[in-house]
Amino acid sequence: MVLLALGALFRPAPGATQAPPDAAFPVLHARIHAPITPASEQLLAHALEQARDQGYRALLLELDTPGGLVTSMRAMVSSILGAEVPVLLWVGPRGARATSAGVFLVAAAHVAAMSPQSTIGAASPVEMGGKDVGQTMEAKIKNDLMSYARGLAEARGRNAAWYQDAVDSAVSITAQEAAMAGVVDLLADSPEDLLAQLAVKGIPWRDGPLRFGAQDAALTSYDPGLRHRLLAWLLDPQIAYLLLLGGIAGLFFEFTTPGAVLPGVFGGLSLLLALYALSILPTSTAGILLILFAVVLFVLEIFITSFGMLAVAGLVALFMGSLILIEPTPGLEGVPLATIIATVSTVTAIMSLCLVLITRAQRTQTMHGLDAMVGMTVRITEWQGQTGRVRVRGEIWKARADAPLALHPGDVARVVAAKDLTLTITLPVEEGADKA
Repeated sequence: MVLLALGALFRPAPGATQAPPDAAFPVLHARIHAPITPASEQLLAHALEQARDQGYRALLLELDTPGGLVTSMRAMVSSILGAEVPVLLWVGPRGARATSAGVFLVAAAHVAAMSPQSTIGAASPVEMGGKDVGQTMEAKIKNDLMSYARGLAEARGRNAAWYQDAVDSAVSITAQEAAMAGVVDLLADSPEDLLAQLAVKGIPWRDGPLRFGAQDAALTSYDPGLRHRLLAWLLDPQIAYLLLLGGIAGLFFEFTTPGAVLPGVFGGLSLLLALYALSILPTSTAGILLILFAVVLFVLEIFITSFGMLAVAGLVALFMGSLILIEPTPGLEGVPLATIIATVSTVTAIMSLCLVLITRAQRTQTMHGLDAMVGMTVRITEWQGQTGRVRVRGEIWKARADAPLALHPGDVARVVAAKDLTLTITLPVEEGADKA
């Protein structure tokens, strides 16, 4: 899964359709088909900067979003309001939507258009987790967002009452209804169709409408680059969750088996990236603490004999922490339950294997020095009564027996104890049976 994600991350951007050098009205075409996050915020800012610096006459923003973070939405609206080229926003292609935070972007655009079979609306505020906010807070937030949407719509000459209702009552309408109600300016099947219509109507701008011929307009695709793809990849809740657990697992393995190096490096890098993403995403502190508590329980299982109870408690804490780690918001879903189950099961299996190996190694008494010679077979070099010398591993050792033994040079005996550089021997079982 991680390899597939990395493959998508580093996949080259689609080839851009370059505007002819002599195009009289070049337009930069950027796409946001994702939740509104800091990645979307940066994409819009960089696209506007490129449009300004490279002489584009307008920025056409293709939008398909379920909503997202209010902070990023406000920053994007500010970028549109302060843009030095007009922003033409098109909700498309067919089946696209501009809901929640996307409504405010449509309201702010200099030209707002929608494709057939697209929808807009449902901008009521909710708190983390998708729950309705309390009455007092709801009134404050709604009043703020309603006035914000109303002001944007009035400034662009659109249906301010509907935009207010979209926040107050979460209404949602189709593209045809939006065009008839004055919520958007145009219906357009494609970006090219939108430019063709604007060539007739003109684009509202500061000193008057911008006029151009339909044959003068040329679209150039905006390439967001690796930086945007990396940021968008990191801010995917599933990726952030996998990086968090992968980082914890890597550091756990490094601390329990020092010297492996690679797990520690991988774990540290993954954990840092996860913490960056979680600092931006709507993250639950309780979820992070539960996951860390699960790691503590796994470590304690090594040193405390709990007959698996600590490991079971750690598994429960890990699952519950994963479940509430990232709280879903409109347009930004949390981690799917299937991903949580699969990931928790995998990480638990890996950590359990490490714990079994570590515990087995700690409980196994490794024999060193003289103790390692117990059970070895020796050959008599000289013997008298209860003492003599024996050869073992090519070395001559002093030896003794607990009772007199009739041994001769070349006979075989077995070591039963070793102390003070002297071996205690006895007859091998088979030879003892013969003597008996």
